[in-house]
Amino acid sequence: MKIRRELLSLIARQWQSVRVRRMSDDSLAVTDCGPNMEERHICSVDPLDPQKCYPEPKVVIIGAGMAGLSAAARLSQRGINNLVVLEAYERPGGRIHSCWLGDIVAELGSHWKPDNAFTHPIYTMSATEDPPRPGVPGSEHTRGLFNRIVTGKMPFPPTISAYHKFRQIEQEAAQIYCLGGSKQAGSLINFISLRIQQELHEYPDDQQHDAARIMFGLSHMLSARCGDDTAMLCADHIGCFMNMPGGEVRVPLGLVGILAPLLRQIPEGAIRYCKPVNCIYWGTSQKEGYRATVCTTDGEEFPADYVIVTVSLGVLFANAVKMFCPALPASKMDAMRCLGFGYCNKIYLEYCRPFWFWHKGNLNFKFCCNELCDRPDWTRGLTSIEVVPNSKHVMCAWVVGQEAMMMEGLCDKDIAEGLTEILRISTGNPCIPYPITILRSHWTSDPFFCGAYSYDYFGSEGQAQRALACPLPGPSDPIPPILLFAGEATVPGHYATVSGARLSGVREAERIVHLTAQYKGPPLPVAVKEKCKKEEKKAE
Repeated sequence: MKIRRELLSLIARQWQSVRVRRMSDDSLAVTDCGPNMEERHICSVDPLDPQKCYPEPKVVIIGAGMAGLSAAARLSQRGINNLVVLEAYERPGGRIHSCWLGDIVAELGSHWKPDNAFTHPIYTMSATEDPPRPGVPGSEHTRGLFNRIVTGKMPFPPTISAYHKFRQIEQEAAQIYCLGGSKQAGSLINFISLRIQQELHEYPDDQQHDAARIMFGLSHMLSARCGDDTAMLCADHIGCFMNMPGGEVRVPLGLVGILAPLLRQIPEGAIRYCKPVNCIYWGTSQKEGYRATVCTTDGEEFPADYVIVTVSLGVLFANAVKMFCPALPASKMDAMRCLGFGYCNKIYLEYCRPFWFWHKGNLNFKFCCNELCDRPDWTRGLTSIEVVPNSKHVMCAWVVGQEAMMMEGLCDKDIAEGLTEILRISTGNPCIPYPITILRSHWTSDPFFCGAYSYDYFGSEGQAQRALACPLPGPSDPIPPILLFAGEATVPGHYATVSGARLSGVREAERIVHLTAQYKGPPLPVAVKEKCKKEEKKAE
């Protein structure tokens, strides 16, 4: 006890000397035991002492899609709650639009893919729900045992442990080889091989061979899923499209379920629905003390220090002149001309009875561009008709190109007749019934989307996305950025994906956090700066 008391008194004396030393240093204006805000780049330090907080900038986010919600949630996490999200529709999500139809969740916009992957950011965000959401029934499959080619089934315990060991290695790799992460560990495939060899030393001699087969086999499957060069996984390789770590993802209860974790992090009342934006005054703000003003179609004005624009590429290109004052520079227009915005729609067909159960042959059709070119109507644009997985009543058809726009102007009866005719011709079965319900998207004619997704039209190797993502004013200008751009079209390598939209929202939120720490709060407008300088000269 005596030794313990002496030790405690020694620690107390040392702490007191450190505390006095910190308080006597005028260069450190942070709390005695608080974090260094210059390093943390966050705003709130001590809510009880306003002298130890940076003033929060006013942020206006245009669009409540994945990019806008991700930006708002990240800003709130980092201590900036002085924000508002303006959404033109009465719902959040943007091009994430999930609807119940029959026995499925129909994804009219962004869609899920069938693999669960713990390293994928969208899956992780959905899987960390508290309480967890019930899952969607998966496809039937056999028990996950591995077989040897010659001697049959492997022993169960080493099989399971080797599988889980590899998944742990995969998660470690996802943390190291993320965007902006350190690549000091070498190429991804070398890292995984080295970690597998380390784990194999933990197995008994009689189990090492089977464990090695499983783990190295899974690594080859990872290479096949991510491309030939596994070292480029989740790296920005000149704009070529690539999967996120973990590959393809299916989210329980539809993709709309991934919005809930974001919505809970955003301050209550920060999202304003049915607020289409009319004009953004970013060089000539109408509100004194702010650097920008966002005006909605109903006449309401929102002053801002920063404006994050997350509208789709189609809307941005169509309204580039009248939506911004002053207009966007030529560099932005050139970047948008290098990118295309795809016309794509889905049509869901619900039937009373699953006629495909009695049909001989496959009902999942993939149409090439030459197969339907002789047809005189919108069905020329069909790319596939397929049975929705795990459904007994619903099929889905995909239409692309100008025919997708043509389809949106037709009535449901014409759509049902056209698809049923194609099915009867393709199957040779004239008895295929008409659907009882049709649910379809209208992304092309919707003025708040003007299309479905972006693509690299001229092969700019990612330069167009980078130019579109560059804030205004730019890095070379003396004025700090006012307009920031987010959305799937601004992320090289991850365009046309929900993951890309989320990355872009987080990227712009972090940019604002960094600028807030750099300027110790919101940057002053030029007029206010000149006024302050004049007052200082008068005081002298």
